[in-house]
Amino acid sequence: MKSLIKYCFYLVVAVGFSTAKADAYVDFFRAVNVDDARTVSQLLARGFDPNSPNTRGQPALVQALADESSKVVAALLAQPGLQIDATTAAGETALMMAALKGQMDFLQRLLERGAQVNRSGWTPLHYAASGPEPKAVALLLERGAFIDAPSPNRSTALMMAARFGGEDAVNLLLAKGADTQLRNDVNMTAADFARSAGRESLALRLQR
Repeated sequence: MKSLIKYCFYLVVAVGFSTAKADAYVDFFRAVNVDDARTVSQLLARGFDPNSPNTRGQPALVQALADESSKVVAALLAQPGLQIDATTAAGETALMMAALKGQMDFLQRLLERGAQVNRSGWTPLHYAASGPEPKAVALLLERGAFIDAPSPNRSTALMMAARFGGEDAVNLLLAKGADTQLRNDVNMTAADFARSAGRESLALRLQR
């Protein structure tokens, strides 16, 4: 009888602990989404893992950058055990997300923490070239980003800038020696990317 009571006691404790962990998980990622740095900091102080992924496989830091939750990003970057280069299920890093969003302050801080500039597959430079901030492109190139690095389908940063980015980013990549003649796996050049976005004058310039 005593052993049964003891077993039931441990079962109740275990269920309660599991529920508390689940509640903390939900509270943490809700706080990330709404930029509630106070709640995030409190949960981290209680031992919540700052590298935990959300239900979509995004590390907390990547989600915070995607949600533009700047106060939460700052709180996470203050954690010594933070894994700067942790990837999402799609292979995206925090540096890639900051580059895409044009978040220059966080881009700089991630680089200071040793975030990886060059990697196989899609790179931070591809993401920066697709975004709104040419300064992100310039900073990554200064930090040694491979200008013609191929994506998995062999698209380059210049191609991404020609289709999605601003002409300032295109001009910067050209000035730094980006190759206009490269083709991706579907035989498209940077000029073709520009033309696919209706940017005919840019396409003609890239073609020349």
